[in-house]
Amino acid sequence: MVLFKRVLIRKDEVGLSFRDGEFQGLLTAGRHWVPGPTWKIRVEVVSRRAPWLRHEQLDLIVKSGALEGQADVVDLKDNERGLVWIDGRFSHVLPPGLYAYWKGFKEVRVEVVDARKPRFEHDDFRVIVRSPYSGQVLEVRTVNRYAAGVSFLDGKYVETLPPGTYAFWKGVADSKVIEVDLRDQTLDVTGQEIMTADKVTLRMNAVVVYRVIDARQGVTVSDGARQSLYRDAQLVLRAIVATRDLDAFLTDKDAVTGEFAESVAKRARELGLEIVSVGIRDVILPGDMKHLLNRVTEAKKAAEANLIARREETAAMRSQANTARLLVDNPTLMRLRELEVLEKVASSGNLNVVLGDKGLADRVVNML
Repeated sequence: MVLFKRVLIRKDEVGLSFRDGEFQGLLTAGRHWVPGPTWKIRVEVVSRRAPWLRHEQLDLIVKSGALEGQADVVDLKDNERGLVWIDGRFSHVLPPGLYAYWKGFKEVRVEVVDARKPRFEHDDFRVIVRSPYSGQVLEVRTVNRYAAGVSFLDGKYVETLPPGTYAFWKGVADSKVIEVDLRDQTLDVTGQEIMTADKVTLRMNAVVVYRVIDARQGVTVSDGARQSLYRDAQLVLRAIVATRDLDAFLTDKDAVTGEFAESVAKRARELGLEIVSVGIRDVILPGDMKHLLNRVTEAKKAAEANLIARREETAAMRSQANTARLLVDNPTLMRLRELEVLEKVASSGNLNVVLGDKGLADRVVNML
């Protein structure tokens, strides 16, 4: 006795018929009577409203030709990728493989692109890389507005990228983008203990302001341009100070700074950097040397003050001598000078003066 079962397939559905596990064909919309278990027939009902036909035996279904006129088939090779639009909106990116999507219910468009060029470019680039599914096949890199991106593929330099967003196919090449900051950066060279030519140990702090002018050179010449510049600045400063006595260094720090800047700038160019400014910020002397220099400075200032005082006294005495000669040669001026003195005395008290023809001194009678 043969038993049958009824299978209902709606207008938006398709039946996949299998016998003994092998695909037999499609069942269209309607009611179908299917032989029972003894025939080992199985019908899988799938919805056509879902754009894609997903099945573990898709390759056999495609080869049978049953999808002719019902679905479109896309077979992506290893060097191909599929960009999928559904109803005019971007959906996702297909990796290599076999795909089938139903006709009629939704407008599906698959754009096949060549992935042999590792970097992905497209007119709708921003829409595609923002898709939540693009990360499955694309590596997205972003270079900030203040930086440049040095791009490498399989370890080889390709190009220097300006600020923006970029994408690379996964599995095609080993892509790497190193972001390099192009803004001015400050490098503090601190805690340098340097011995001068006369064996005085100084503790020095310097500052170097630089910027990157060649991003590729900055990441390929050394393992770290900033660290290399720091080490070179230390060595240059040590070499410059070691050739000078303490007095020569303290009296001509501008020359030291200039030589320091010139030497550091030369090395910076080899690292793809440009020096903006260089300065020696702090010079710290040992405690005993600081006390000794303070005493020397104090003695020098005291000697300078004493010299100035002697010069002023000499000038005053010379002025008085000149005045005395002038009064001796001119009695009238002498008389005026006497009156000025009397006027000053009179302003501080009472003064009675009797003047005669032979001079003031021997005619003063009463002074109160």
